[in-house]
Amino acid sequence: MPPGGGGRSVLAGAFELLAAVERTGGAGLTRLAAESGLPKATAHRLLEQLVGLGAVERDVDGYRIGSRMFQLGNGWQPHPRLLAAAAEPARRLAAVTGAAVGVAVLRCDRTLVLDWTPGEAMAFPALRNRSAWPWYTAAGKVLAAAPEYRFPPSVVPASWPREGRAIRERGVAVDRGVLTPGVCCVAAPLYDVSGAPVAALFAATGPAHRPERLADVVRRTSTAISAGLGGGHLRPAT
Repeated sequence: MPPGGGGRSVLAGAFELLAAVERTGGAGLTRLAAESGLPKATAHRLLEQLVGLGAVERDVDGYRIGSRMFQLGNGWQPHPRLLAAAAEPARRLAAVTGAAVGVAVLRCDRTLVLDWTPGEAMAFPALRNRSAWPWYTAAGKVLAAAPEYRFPPSVVPASWPREGRAIRERGVAVDRGVLTPGVCCVAAPLYDVSGAPVAALFAATGPAHRPERLADVVRRTSTAISAGLGGGHLRPAT
């Protein structure tokens, strides 16, 4: 039965609450009820159930995401072989270039870092597993450039169609200083057997490195990883 007057199921209400907890970084009952659009009594009942499941934790300031969500989230990847296929090529790329190398996906217009390998020549404090970055990082842009990706109308910039075409033609995307001043990131897509980009391989390096030189080795490494996913011979239509 619906959790309140909005006609939503109990499961939908619970997910609205989890989303509200994530958006706020943790908050009290009154704010979470308002954020989720649920009656306060319903929000309280669902939050307490989520606490019992470990999905939410209660502290003196209210409710925050629980450890169970971390465990479940760490088990997710967009392709069942993605992280295994990327591990050794990413390690070699980091060793050869000194760059920090990672694998990321684009979901809900956020760049989500699934895994990364530190580089000897690159200290990158903004990089950690399961980070959530803006979509306009190099890894996010190279995935957003795929013809099948659809932005919400409020997100896509007017210049994007031209930039997206240029990224598809080059096969890589670059950002400079988006996350950390002086850091340049180069990213290339990783394809599955259908030819769809399932993730992006990115390398982050300092201002002493030329991104044009890094782009070629990132492209070659992404091709090797794609081959492990069954998509090494495929390329998206431009």
